[in-house]
Amino acid sequence: MTTTTLAVLVPLLPFLGAAAGLLLGRTAPGFVRPLAVLPPLTSLVLAVLVAVRQGGGGQAIDASTELTPTGSIPIELALHIDGFAALVAVLVGVVATCVQIYSTGYLRDDPRYPSYAALVSLFTSAMLLVVYSGDLIVLLVGWEVMGICSYFLVGHYWETPEARAASIKAFLVTKLGDVPFLIGLFALATDAGSFQITTVLDTVASGGLHHPTLIALLLLAGVAGKSALFPLHTWLPDAMAGPTPVSALIHAATMVAAGIYFVARLLPVFQASSAAMVVLAVMAAVTMAGSGLAALAQDDIKRVLAYSTIGQLGYMAGALAVGDRGAAVFHLLAHGAFKALLFLAAGVIIHASGTNSLAVMTRMKDLRARVPDAYWTMTVALLALAAIPPFSGFFSKEAVLGAAEHVATGHTEHAPGAAGWIVLVAGLITAVLTAAYATRLWLLAFRGRGAEAPDHGRQPLTMTVVLWVLAVPSLAFGLAYGPLPDWFDGRDLTPVLTTSVLGTGLALVGGLVTYGAWRHTSAMAAARVPMGAVVAHPDADAGAVEAEAIALHEQAFGDVAYAADPADPGRLLLGPLHRHAAVGFHLDAVYTALFVRPVQAGAVLVRFLDREVVDTYVRGAGALPRWLGAAVRRAQTGNVQTYVSALLAGTVVLVVAALLVATGA
Repeated sequence: MTTTTLAVLVPLLPFLGAAAGLLLGRTAPGFVRPLAVLPPLTSLVLAVLVAVRQGGGGQAIDASTELTPTGSIPIELALHIDGFAALVAVLVGVVATCVQIYSTGYLRDDPRYPSYAALVSLFTSAMLLVVYSGDLIVLLVGWEVMGICSYFLVGHYWETPEARAASIKAFLVTKLGDVPFLIGLFALATDAGSFQITTVLDTVASGGLHHPTLIALLLLAGVAGKSALFPLHTWLPDAMAGPTPVSALIHAATMVAAGIYFVARLLPVFQASSAAMVVLAVMAAVTMAGSGLAALAQDDIKRVLAYSTIGQLGYMAGALAVGDRGAAVFHLLAHGAFKALLFLAAGVIIHASGTNSLAVMTRMKDLRARVPDAYWTMTVALLALAAIPPFSGFFSKEAVLGAAEHVATGHTEHAPGAAGWIVLVAGLITAVLTAAYATRLWLLAFRGRGAEAPDHGRQPLTMTVVLWVLAVPSLAFGLAYGPLPDWFDGRDLTPVLTTSVLGTGLALVGGLVTYGAWRHTSAMAAARVPMGAVVAHPDADAGAVEAEAIALHEQAFGDVAYAADPADPGRLLLGPLHRHAAVGFHLDAVYTALFVRPVQAGAVLVRFLDREVVDTYVRGAGALPRWLGAAVRRAQTGNVQTYVSALLAGTVVLVVAALLVATGA
């Protein structure tokens, strides 16, 4: 079988699995789980074969066929598989397969599991189409299919208002970016004379783009929406209302990775405009630092991880802003493994504790003993997230910082020096914040004191095995920096001494300071509310434990919000900034004031004009004939004498009128 045929089957199999799952979900429920797991698993095997045949440093795999005549700019079903695409497809296959296997246990009693599994397969197929596509319009199809799949998956628990609101918000915010993105694609194809990626890149290399800055900024709007970069990142934390495996899929290998991958694939387009590169650097810097502060103030464990994803996407965007797509994709791959592990481990913790709240978990002792697999694997993933050597996150994040330092010190002309300094400074600040919120999450979740953690029995084997599978790349993938340059345009990914020492030192400082703050705040909280006071019956559920903890907390601290627990080191570290960071620095409120309320006011005005002005004319147009009809109807009495009298009266009037006319003549 040819490599091209294998590549076509990679996105096709999950699509067929999704279609079959939807058709057989009700009539043959026994086939649902095999149809959920086997297609992405087979696609993973085929993606590995494609990657091996492509060979990284070898010639890219290109194939195309014209879909239909479209005039001067053809649309083609094209493949363009280089080292980047081959590796990202493997990542998508690994995470999607792990998510589907994990979901068979996590959602085993969910009545809507068949549709859920089918949508996850369709989501996977759409992302693989984006990765392998060699034509921008076909890429756009996968891009938009992911958007609609995220709408349904985030809103899976549609009975809850949070899930409904989150799904609508995710859809609308990403569509807000997709409108200029579509315009940018058309402008790019107009300048290049083709939607084919290879032709576009050749046009850029020859200086054929007439409006590089405008095109790059339009495309960045779509990337900001899809990859949750500032200022269109606000949908991602709210998307946590969906099932935890969906969060792992969206945050690790699909959706948010799509925008970063798109910029990496078309990086020369953005490098054609220095202004666009600086804008991307600023977006990356604000995204990194702002999300780190917000993560340090969140109580929901999934929202901590959501803001963490935003920050790591900022690192990837920063690498692209300094012209190093090798570092960006390296971090995308490493992050995909440990972030999927973080979310799936969080799902096990939530399943065991019965709550998402870190403030409640910290009042449960021995939670780590209840979920040993999640404890150890999440510890590995958090160390990778904090970029502690030798875990994978250290090597990939160091590649980003090293690339930024290289540009900042003027050793390359691939990007403006200002972009290098912006990314480097923001990246180092974020290194401190990342280690701080990772340490905080670990301490609050696993070092709690108080009531016995609820015992819901052992987790399904399908959930725990997946955690250990993902722990392997989280620990060891970074060591692949040696052979990976063959896949990344020959870019050397060896850690740089300066940024390695700075980044690791700052991460250790962030972790140690957070640990010290936790010790201090725990002692203060224990003095005011004895942690052992929260004692639940062994059969009590987590809700009862949480209710008792809240009651004791309110008794001791009055109106202080329970989520802003004084035992939380984030509260001490952030100080007065805590309440602002907890709500994402009020960006949603700003958007409500600037966009939502004006639109609502406009809608009220339009409704008023429609009802009171337009409808008045419509009602008037119908009233006049009705009045005339009523007048004529009154004349039709059916009385012959009345008709004869009217006829005689009319005759008299006509005679008099005729005489007057004759006399006047």
